[in-house]
Amino acid sequence: MHLLIIGYVWPEPNSSAAGSRMLQLLQCFYKQQWQISFASPAQQTEHMTDLSKLGIKAERIELNSASFDTYIADKKADIVIFDRFMMEEQFGWRVEKFSPDSLRVLNTEDLHSLRQARHDAIRQNRPFAPEDLFSEHGIREIAAIHRCDLTLMISEVETKLLVDKFHVPETHVFHLPFMLPKPQDIDSLPCFEERQHFISIGNFRHAPNWDAVLQLKTEIWPKIRKRLPKAEMHIYGAYPPPKATQLHNTKEGFLVKGWAEDAQAVMQQARLCLAPLRFGAGIKGKLVEAMQVGTPSITTSIGAESMHGELPWNGVITDDMETFVDAAVSLYQDKESWLLMQHNGIRILKNRYQADEWEPKFINRLKLQYQLKESLRKKHFLGLMLRHHSLKSTQYMSQWIELKNKNQEDQH
Repeated sequence: MHLLIIGYVWPEPNSSAAGSRMLQLLQCFYKQQWQISFASPAQQTEHMTDLSKLGIKAERIELNSASFDTYIADKKADIVIFDRFMMEEQFGWRVEKFSPDSLRVLNTEDLHSLRQARHDAIRQNRPFAPEDLFSEHGIREIAAIHRCDLTLMISEVETKLLVDKFHVPETHVFHLPFMLPKPQDIDSLPCFEERQHFISIGNFRHAPNWDAVLQLKTEIWPKIRKRLPKAEMHIYGAYPPPKATQLHNTKEGFLVKGWAEDAQAVMQQARLCLAPLRFGAGIKGKLVEAMQVGTPSITTSIGAESMHGELPWNGVITDDMETFVDAAVSLYQDKESWLLMQHNGIRILKNRYQADEWEPKFINRLKLQYQLKESLRKKHFLGLMLRHHSLKSTQYMSQWIELKNKNQEDQH
């Protein structure tokens, strides 16, 4: 198989859960000995993973440029994966036109429109309603999903939402959570007595994470600190802006540490992970990492959504902030309960996120989807209709921008 991934950004596994997820996909394809190319219009960064170690070609592509037409025609990719729906909007029609035999797959990371709709509800101080999804953002994202041959969904809740609410055929969607190695033996991890303080971690550019930091600073940490005066709150995350570093206060024990070179190393030194997420989507990398290093966590129903099935959580789930504070203080001091929660986390990992279980399922589904792509395309009328209409409008808009850019260059 020859596989092309069109990335919204270059993979940064140390910066975000999305970066870790992309690396898991790349490693899965690498094990198949497939020929892999990763292309992106984004600027390369110092934190991006070294793709050459996986034998992957890193290639720069341009937005709104006919140069991509030649690029994709020459590639002859069996599978093209769009990382985020914005890349499908930009390049999907070009792939269909110049490489029609390629299987078109959308990797969503999370349902962006769900995250945004929940955020809007929080800002307007009201409960989330399903109709909030019918936004321009939602329409664009769901249209991209219908246009693709297969969409990868990290969350069971969101997979069900696509099928039940937005009539995406089950043949066109695949639930694929994180694919992780076997968990470490608990005995090899720092014990209860060796750990201290609380941790919160997450990319500061991600709105739910920044909101959670503000919740900790203003609502939660002052109450915890009052009851545990020697404890500290350590805030880690990629790309901390000045507004975040300004929250650092040694006297209050609220320490904004910023970038963590090794997220798991700092996570396993903490006794508890706090994730008071009020909105968001997908499944949470920080909470999976906490389980991997045996750190129990206190989070919300949004934080734990789609993460543990029927299994007990590795800590406490609550949307009431007073209960959140009580749970944090109690679990921080209760070794017996803490050990039980730690074991819960390992059990969740073993039952739900094992790479050796998910990788073969995923590869088999991709191969089957490739074989059946023509018949599945013909059966999905809504997808045919959207590709006919919206791809034309996207194509004309893109060609207009392309022409405008060319005219400006000619004038110079």
